Amino acid sequence: MTDNIIGETHRPGRIEVVCGSMFSGKTEELIRRMKRAKFARQRVEIFKPSIDVRYSEMNVVSHDQNSIPSTPVDSSASILLLSSEIDVVGIDEAQFLDAQLPDVCNELANRGVRVIIAGLDMDYRGVPFGPMPALCAIADEVTKVHAICVKCGALAYVSHRLVKNNKRVLLGEQSEYEPLCRECYQKALREEAKEEKP
Repeated sequence: MTDNIIGETHRPGRIEVVCGSMFSGKTEELIRRMKRAKFARQRVEIFKPSIDVRYSEMNVVSHDQNSIPSTPVDSSASILLLSSEIDVVGIDEAQFLDAQLPDVCNELANRGVRVIIAGLDMDYRGVPFGPMPALCAIADEVTKVHAICVKCGALAYVSHRLVKNNKRVLLGEQSEYEPLCRECYQKALREEAKEEKP
């Protein structure tokens, strides 16, 4: 918050998106930014989709087990309702929320709220995921973070699914997904296609 010339308090609203594949540090970065805002005595609230119960029903938890208390929500409209009197709103796993999320984030930012969003930019097939493309388009700042390809050590491009399941949303960890670079991902797809042929 800053004071303008005539002494009124002005809160510059903004939208920050942290995106990338699984195991790239998105949630870690979200937690870091939220804790920094908290330390600065700003009023913060962090939300996550209620379907994400991998590590905790209530907390946002990174793969490194860093955590921060959160409020699980079923829809992005709930975020709007629960964000009055808040300076900084954090949203984890945004790809699982509905298509209204960009409108909600715009409304919050227009009210002077700093909105920090973390999510997968693509699903396991390399297809843009849920509201993430629209959020990247309207963001004031986009940070793309990268995991390391487990096959060759290059920067990862996508979260490759290791289990046979065609559902778009499949919560998982290292036994279900691995980060791969574009080249290793294409190789993996070719190998899987060979295995499927009778």
